Amino acid sequence: MNKVARSSNPVAVWIFIGVAMLLIQVMLGGITRLTGSGLSITEWNIITGTLPPLHEGQWMEEFDKYKQTPQFQLLNIDFTLSDFKFIFFWEWLHRFWARLIGVAFVAGFVYLVSRGKLKKEMQNPLLVLFLLGALQGAIGWIMVASGLTGDAVYVKPTRLALHFIFALGLIAYAFWFLLQLIVPPRQRVVRAGLRKFVWAILALIAVQLIFGALMAGHKAATAAATWPDINGSLIPEGLFREKPMLLNLIDNKLTIHFIHRTLAYILLLLIGLFTWKLYRAPVSPLIARIRLIPLLLVIVQALLGIYSLLASPRIIPNHWGAFEWLAQLHQVVGMLLMLSFVAFLYLFKRKPADILS
Repeated sequence: MNKVARSSNPVAVWIFIGVAMLLIQVMLGGITRLTGSGLSITEWNIITGTLPPLHEGQWMEEFDKYKQTPQFQLLNIDFTLSDFKFIFFWEWLHRFWARLIGVAFVAGFVYLVSRGKLKKEMQNPLLVLFLLGALQGAIGWIMVASGLTGDAVYVKPTRLALHFIFALGLIAYAFWFLLQLIVPPRQRVVRAGLRKFVWAILALIAVQLIFGALMAGHKAATAAATWPDINGSLIPEGLFREKPMLLNLIDNKLTIHFIHRTLAYILLLLIGLFTWKLYRAPVSPLIARIRLIPLLLVIVQALLGIYSLLASPRIIPNHWGAFEWLAQLHQVVGMLLMLSFVAFLYLFKRKPADILS
């Protein structure tokens, strides 16, 4: 992606629409998770699955397939057809929107090529975007399949985290491509120290988002629905009860909860320090306009996390309430926080003659 040339507005608009659609897709994935809808469609029919059931017979056929899943037999045995239609809708919309993203990509590509708007330097980045999108679809099905056998009533948390982090990687890559198209070279500056700081914060955000997905997959908010303490302690007992010890990082709800909280505090402090450094360093006008955004986002993110945690004891299965709203907003702000640091990484060049300019 290093030699992507400046392009006319249609290409930037196309990529911007793609980034927005990808963000919406992740939001739909969050709703699907929060409503417990992810296992309602038991097959991966790329073409024939585009349309939902159109009459009662088709609905009953899909419902019968769902009845064979562990989730129905162990968790939702009292589900009616109406209940099933609700969870089916969110999983269908999540998959349908993914198809729309593919259509938007292909249609936009064909249109821009026919108009001569896509330059040769853009071919490799666009190929990478396409392959990442296809890989994400495959990971999504692998994730769903993990909850259709044995005694699983939800998808495996580790596969949910993998699906989520790959989606964020795809969004970040597309967003970087967009920045190459819309940011004037004069707005980028050389600040080696700040660039390294951005890399460090981005790495921590990535780890934090992975643990956020593990929190969601394990429904770990209710494991310690107190704040600022964790069930009465700052460092709770039982953090390393699983053997081998590393298993606690992916399977122990309390450990995942503790790490997620701790990383939140660390990020809040680091982003505060980063903002302070930005106000002391000579920067471009664009950087000056946006330098407060990450700090505002991380504060909002922390508050949403706290309120989500405190609302978690009031969760009602198959009901959208305060916790679900807060958790969804928590995810959205987390994605925006990540993208804000992707933007700063782009705005801080590696060297004066950075080939990305």
